[in-house]
Amino acid sequence: MKKLLLLFIALTINSIQAQEVKTLTYFQNDTLKLDLDLYLPKKKAGEKIPLIMFAFGGGFSGGERTSEKEFGKFMAQNGYAVASISYSLYMKGKDFGCKGTLTEKIKAIQIGVSDMWQATAFLVENAYKYNLDTSKIFISGISAGAEIGFHASFWDYKLMNLYKSNLPENFKYKGFIGGSGAIQDINLITKEKAIPMLLAHGSNDDTVPYAAGSHRSCPTNASGWLILFGSYAVYNQMNDLHKDIELITFCGGGHEFSGYLFHEGQQYVLDFVNDVLKGKKFQSHLIIPSKSGKSSGKYLFCE
Repeated sequence: MKKLLLLFIALTINSIQAQEVKTLTYFQNDTLKLDLDLYLPKKKAGEKIPLIMFAFGGGFSGGERTSEKEFGKFMAQNGYAVASISYSLYMKGKDFGCKGTLTEKIKAIQIGVSDMWQATAFLVENAYKYNLDTSKIFISGISAGAEIGFHASFWDYKLMNLYKSNLPENFKYKGFIGGSGAIQDINLITKEKAIPMLLAHGSNDDTVPYAAGSHRSCPTNASGWLILFGSYAVYNQMNDLHKDIELITFCGGGHEFSGYLFHEGQQYVLDFVNDVLKGKKFQSHLIIPSKSGKSSGKYLFCE
């Protein structure tokens, strides 16, 4: 009985620590209005709050910013603000698969990334209103949202941004958390640009490649063929650069693990951002064996 009472008190205190949720419009013109939900922890006098930007998944054609409320609440309860953004679903009603076109796929990513940059700039400009620490802004996402996170972190902002350029000069995200994402060019991740990363991916993902491969497993003669470098390729690149990286591999797993870090694996995210802010160094690969009996493919560490 005493243990139950203590647990109830602990949960109640944890609930009190969080949270306020504000819905804010971060971008608007004659044809488009984009909002974000800002999850805020209880304010502490004189202490600025680290921020995690988040983009949902859905192939740039669907999904909702409200889909990961529990992640926002969890992080707010633990002292972090989370901004879950809406972004332009450019591929809605279009083919984002093998019968689509390469230029349309890249355009969808570029628009989503530009939206993320606008959301980040909006919160940087309004940081004083919400007590945010602009030197501690992480970026995160699931699937298509992770592709936004990768490219927002490593694309050339001045070259690829489609809207008003209003991020501070030499702005850099503090770290990246990605579920089953990929980047178009592994060489964008350089020693100078590298940021700490926490990634999770299924080794048999046929939607977004785990290593280097084609998006949606399209053949090379498909109009929608697009080469991508997934989490394992990024892990190897970061290791070669001697930069901080944590990878969770689900051996034999597919794209169903894209949301793991933001659902069952929330504690991994919390530990990661805490470690980054403490200046800890790390390079680790957590290998989770297949529970389904599926073949683990060509990776010897999965055998």
